[in-house]
Amino acid sequence: MAIITIARELAALGEEVARELSRITSYKLIDREYLEKRLGDYGLDAEKREKYDEKKPGFWASLSQERDDYLHFLKAALYEETIGGDCIVVGRGGSAVFKSVPSLVAVKLVSPLALRIERVMKSYGCDERHALQIVEESDHNRTGFHKYFFSIDWADPRSYDLIINSTKTEPEQAAQMIDAAQKIIVDQAKKEAGKHRLAELLLGQRVVTEIVYAKKVPVHFLEAAATDGGRVVLHGVANTQAAIDAALAAARSVPGVAEAESAIQVVQEFTVMP
Repeated sequence: MAIITIARELAALGEEVARELSRITSYKLIDREYLEKRLGDYGLDAEKREKYDEKKPGFWASLSQERDDYLHFLKAALYEETIGGDCIVVGRGGSAVFKSVPSLVAVKLVSPLALRIERVMKSYGCDERHALQIVEESDHNRTGFHKYFFSIDWADPRSYDLIINSTKTEPEQAAQMIDAAQKIIVDQAKKEAGKHRLAELLLGQRVVTEIVYAKKVPVHFLEAAATDGGRVVLHGVANTQAAIDAALAAARSVPGVAEAESAIQVVQEFTVMP
């Protein structure tokens, strides 16, 4: 199982490349439209999705529970959708979400600013000044999105396995380059290791969903680290030991959990913004 993530500058042909790559590989394409539906299925309304989707949240929005809800269900949707086999994930911090998966191939599409402006002018039917504003706003939002949600530098080339400049490369050619690269990078051993790691990530996410969203146990910043054998360790902050006990009970009720332990810290009078 391989997971190809495609980060892209606006007007660098990222979406076009992803569609062509899906066509030639038959990998499942997980793009914005696909994820919008999945996040809606989880109960995130359009307003919340629009507020955070590849955008730098405002100060208060970055501290709110809504931010944590968005990130949780984004990861849940991505893990659920990729567990079944080979996938292409467009944007949404994919390279960070799947960073620990051995079968990840992280790609970024870039283009010179002048060419991006030219493409935006044609696409939006606007003048050069407006096109520049659109490009700069997109870069600002995508940089902020990755910083606030994943604490990474979106522009850092070391976050990617392959960077393609689409100046002289058509989507078909770029797709072929990515396909060739992933066949070199992801061997059978990495595919098997990736499958196991993704199963661990998905189990951990399901545990958090059960504790926080199904049972509504008051544990803040909850993370569940799962191993392939079904052992889960809970991390976070709670006000009482009773909350920790309830979290452990909820974790043990999740299918696939063989053992649950707590590393949750007790901090009295702890509150989080609504």
